[in-house]
Amino acid sequence: MKFLDLAKVQIRSGAGGAGCVSFRREKFIEFGGPDGGDGGNGGSVWAEAVAGLNTLIDFRYQQHFFARNGQPGMGSQRTGKSGEDIVLRVPVGTEILEEDGETVIADLTEVGQRVLLAQGGNGGWGNLRFKSSTNRAPRNANPGQPGIERTIVLRLKLIADAGLVGLPNAGKSTLLATVSNARPRIADYPFTTLVPNLGVVAIDGREFVMADIPGLIEGASEGRGLGDRFLGHVERCAVILHLVDATSATIARDYRTIVTELAAYSPKLAAKPRIVALSKIDAIDARTLANRRRSLEKASGGPVLAMSSVSGAGVAEVLRALWARIAPTRAPGSAPGRQPWHP
Repeated sequence: MKFLDLAKVQIRSGAGGAGCVSFRREKFIEFGGPDGGDGGNGGSVWAEAVAGLNTLIDFRYQQHFFARNGQPGMGSQRTGKSGEDIVLRVPVGTEILEEDGETVIADLTEVGQRVLLAQGGNGGWGNLRFKSSTNRAPRNANPGQPGIERTIVLRLKLIADAGLVGLPNAGKSTLLATVSNARPRIADYPFTTLVPNLGVVAIDGREFVMADIPGLIEGASEGRGLGDRFLGHVERCAVILHLVDATSATIARDYRTIVTELAAYSPKLAAKPRIVALSKIDAIDARTLANRRRSLEKASGGPVLAMSSVSGAGVAEVLRALWARIAPTRAPGSAPGRQPWHP
């Protein structure tokens, strides 16, 4: 399954059917009067969040969604058939925006949530509706209301409890593969991770969902590397785990690069609770680790955890620290945000 988190689609609701001008004509009934029925209503366009979807790939192959028009009214007071509604089935966590890509129409964060995107047009009245004591034989009827046509943008933000950020090759994918059943691609070159990955993590009998996004580099907010297009997937997280490669000789600079890019993307994202951890500590000696940990603590202004996904050292402590931030945001008895997704 390919991953797609942004799609633009055109939708149109159905027009209402026209009302009918008709008169009752039967033998021995000289003045039957009007009996034109109303037109049927046009179909509406809805969006609904459904379980089991983690990508908007279906909207790459179909970008136009047009509901059916209502049928015209008929004689003998028969109302036209209404047009069928169209439902856009989207993953949980999908934002629906106006064509400008900024104005939010709806944010579907729970399974079963529905939003009306385009109301179908009402059917027109038949001439029976216009009958009165002074107008016994009306010969006019209303046309149906036109449908609504608009272009919308669908933007998926995966729902996870914890998000991983860091420079390329900081060890994010290795950590996710170690602590969950997710199997992201892991290699020793930058941008191995090209799409977000989710994994369900268990610690001390508790479970939470962790999201790994492609690494950021300096200038990501200006479009360098893969840019910051995937940062939206950690906007919903309760806590961010910022991994810094312990083998790097520029620990403080690496840390500040990510913090700067987070702030450039969204001040709200930069203000989220964040846990800082040194990764790959199995690749350096104890003295070097102590020096680099002090350097990172000075740059971050807070405590720094140390871990190795390969040896497992410090991993449990990091997961417990994440859970401590996630637990207060959980409703009693609630389940993890999402099930794991594998590209």
